[in-house]
Amino acid sequence: MAIKIIDYKAGNAPSVLHATNRLGYAAEFASHPQDLADATHIILPGVGSAQATMDSLREQGLITALEDAVLHRDVFFLGICVGMQILFQHSEEDDADCLGWLKGQVVKFDASQVRVPQMGWNEVRFVKEGVLDNVTDDASGNARGDSARDFFYFVNSYFARPVDKSDIWGIAEYGDPFTAAVCRDNIFATQFHLEKSGEAGLALLDRFLSLTKEETPC
Repeated sequence: MAIKIIDYKAGNAPSVLHATNRLGYAAEFASHPQDLADATHIILPGVGSAQATMDSLREQGLITALEDAVLHRDVFFLGICVGMQILFQHSEEDDADCLGWLKGQVVKFDASQVRVPQMGWNEVRFVKEGVLDNVTDDASGNARGDSARDFFYFVNSYFARPVDKSDIWGIAEYGDPFTAAVCRDNIFATQFHLEKSGEAGLALLDRFLSLTKEETPC
């Protein structure tokens, strides 16, 4: 296993590394294309804006390396917060063109209806069956399964609107329902911060990091 956490100017890599280490996994920062050559799991954390994230990845030559690893070698990928938003084609934030791995747009919450940004805990309902089974076990060790609801920590002004509704993994509500998590094949992403979401976040991160090539989780 080779866990790589993308380390770039707009990222939050140290916090994600701390969470990964807390779970007992060894991980390394990746800031150059060659760092991804042996990756089995890649995490792309994000803070700040979509454009700043894309600019940082481009400056470090990481976009092509990420596409090779994730789209061609089927390396497991997890995007967090802005790391989820840039998976789509375009973001209203800075009018940014993004990776386009998933079809859809990223739009801003309506500030006339809700406080922007959303900051704090919100409930997520996981709606896609068979995805990272039993990610939220209760204290007794009894799995609650994919239909579970749990609370996760959000800091976001924008959210994704996937074209393909089958990409939606989790839904939360902030004024109206919005996409809180997505997945397709080996690609997973959460709008919420796993590394700041207590035991629920760590459980979900642990299940992602334990994935093997023999599994087809999404």
